[in-house]
Amino acid sequence: MTYFLAKTEPQVYSIAELERDGQTVWDGVKNAQAVAVIRTMQPGDIVLIYHSGGASAIVGVAEVVSEPRPDPQEAKSWVVDVRYRGRVEPAVTLRQVKESGKFAEFNLVRHSRLSTMAAPQAFIDWLRSEHGATIP
Repeated sequence: MTYFLAKTEPQVYSIAELERDGQTVWDGVKNAQAVAVIRTMQPGDIVLIYHSGGASAIVGVAEVVSEPRPDPQEAKSWVVDVRYRGRVEPAVTLRQVKESGKFAEFNLVRHSRLSTMAAPQAFIDWLRSEHGATIP
């Protein structure tokens, strides 16, 4: 199992909508580096859902349930299907991540505009131990 973090603006598609829908196609990614990450996702991988656009917080957890495939709507993009697994409550903010001083090399801190990235195991362990996050 590999861990990822994927950003979404809550006014575009929120964790509440994923919870309601149960499952969705994760699409709309155009940055080449982020698309390359999506192409590595496999069923069973876990995706931390991050609200950007002012919220700047990890708010939920989803599971990849399909193989990656080309996006039929966007020639340069790829998509995967994700299924809702739960919320991270309380949400863990970008400020908390930065203030921990432990993740300066994590793309969430280094490349703040990148929408989809791998999440290091040390980060997952920190979310579990320091914030009580329920992450598979």
